[in-house]
Amino acid sequence: MIFTRKKLEEMESSNLALYAMKSANSRGRKHKEPEEDIKRLCFQKDRDRVIHCKAFRRLTEKTQVFVAGSGDHYRTRLTHTIEVAQISRDLARRLGLNEDLCEVIALAHDLGHPPFAHGGQEVLDEILKGYGDHFEHNEQSRRIVEILEKNYPDFEGLNLTYETIEGLMKHQTAFDQAGKKFERSAHLEAQIVNIADEIAYNNHDMDDAVRSGIVDITVFEKFELWQMAKEAVLKKYGKTSEWIFVSRNISMMIALMMEDLCQNANENLEKQSIKNFEDVRAFKGCLICFSGKMRMMISVMRKFLFENFYMHPKIMKEIEKGQKMVKEVFVFYMQNPDKLPKRFQRKGDPFYVSVKDYIAGMTDGFLLEEFEKLIQKR
Repeated sequence: MIFTRKKLEEMESSNLALYAMKSANSRGRKHKEPEEDIKRLCFQKDRDRVIHCKAFRRLTEKTQVFVAGSGDHYRTRLTHTIEVAQISRDLARRLGLNEDLCEVIALAHDLGHPPFAHGGQEVLDEILKGYGDHFEHNEQSRRIVEILEKNYPDFEGLNLTYETIEGLMKHQTAFDQAGKKFERSAHLEAQIVNIADEIAYNNHDMDDAVRSGIVDITVFEKFELWQMAKEAVLKKYGKTSEWIFVSRNISMMIALMMEDLCQNANENLEKQSIKNFEDVRAFKGCLICFSGKMRMMISVMRKFLFENFYMHPKIMKEIEKGQKMVKEVFVFYMQNPDKLPKRFQRKGDPFYVSVKDYIAGMTDGFLLEEFEKLIQKR
């Protein structure tokens, strides 16, 4: 038996929670497309378009914490994205939400990140303020999928559904720039991705911190969540090698965070009498969140990571080098507009916007090549 799209939509409506975002109820796309695809649901099509776009492929050589190429096993922006997608799907499945919508938002949420991670974002924002503008990677992600990707003859961008775009615009974590406050959050699927992002980076950054030697594993013993995970790991596996223990403990912390989130989200939905999708839309605030105790435990660990890992001289030295290159390459193109490839100069945009788009899309390695070619060899 082959399931048509209509049959898949019927299965979704039967299997998902009443407050989930159903594919059949999507508001559609900005640009109308012929309904010729009888195989894929709309959010599946969104996911496939993201996976096959050039911006997604470039994530493999963009910094997460360590500059891309620093080591074989450190996370890159791409592996982080894959981890967020995996956690998002697991959470969605447990809560009866739309896995496909969660997945595409997760896969696209960091498309707009410039080279050298948050350091690159900060310096681009600083530069653009001089033009009365600003830079924020979630907005850049939207610009990529709505305008900058060139894969179709009839429209710019990827023409994703309105629900996917909303999830990108209302994506916010502790690392996003301040000032993004939403009276009403997006659909529950977008809220899932926000938390999955935090679960992913809080845990894989601890893993990278230990494996790099920047943070000694014994330091984590003071954290309650680490101790809770350790107790469960020792009970299940007994004594193991340090590297196996780190992997199992990180995995257990992810499991504990996910369990807390699901339990708390379910309590919130019941407490607020959320019965359907319209109730979600009408609710002010966030329904998918950790319990107060879990938030506190995570906050303590995140503060430690910020002070002792993200701001470590070894990390900051590379990020600052990247920021310097971003700034100098930006200035070079502004002073030499003929050097910016014509295909990246979008008609109607101020020139500085074209420069911003070009640099924000670069991988760490390509930025270095441009810096050496344009500036160091002059």
